[in-house]
Amino acid sequence: MKIGLLSDNHKKTSYARLAIDHLVGEGAEFFIHCGDIVKEEMLQQLKNSGRRYIAVYGNNDAHLVEVHNRYNLVQEPHYFKLAGTKFKLMHLPFYMSADADVVLFGHTHTFECDFKNATLYLNPGEVCARSKPVSECAMLEVTPGSFLVTHYTRPVDTTRFDARHFAFERESR
Repeated sequence: MKIGLLSDNHKKTSYARLAIDHLVGEGAEFFIHCGDIVKEEMLQQLKNSGRRYIAVYGNNDAHLVEVHNRYNLVQEPHYFKLAGTKFKLMHLPFYMSADADVVLFGHTHTFECDFKNATLYLNPGEVCARSKPVSECAMLEVTPGSFLVTHYTRPVDTTRFDARHFAFERESR
């Protein structure tokens, strides 16, 4: 299963739209947003993508509680299963224990991809291009035997995404 990953778009919904369209074009079957959604428009974009999705509240999202029942929003840490894999989703990287197969987080605005103790720790970076002149997103492909991660970056003055690939062999728990 291919899972599109987004985080920290803040007010840059046009950047988020480009990332969503790119990930759909790359085969995303599901979306996960790691928080700092900021605008309801971002949630509407996820909903309108035609893909199932989940999004976690970030530290800039308290006001979205007003629209909580319209979208698939969760509080951190949120555990769920997808593609035979246990996920832990959060925005703030406070719950970094290896109690899931995949730990997803945002907040730092920095792409991270680390596999240790049979757990994949993954932050898709920032959509908003606040800390650097590139917008980021990621794709996680889950197979029975591996995690395949693609980190996408797009210079803000283009619509072209560059890709870096990472592969990890899944271990039995």
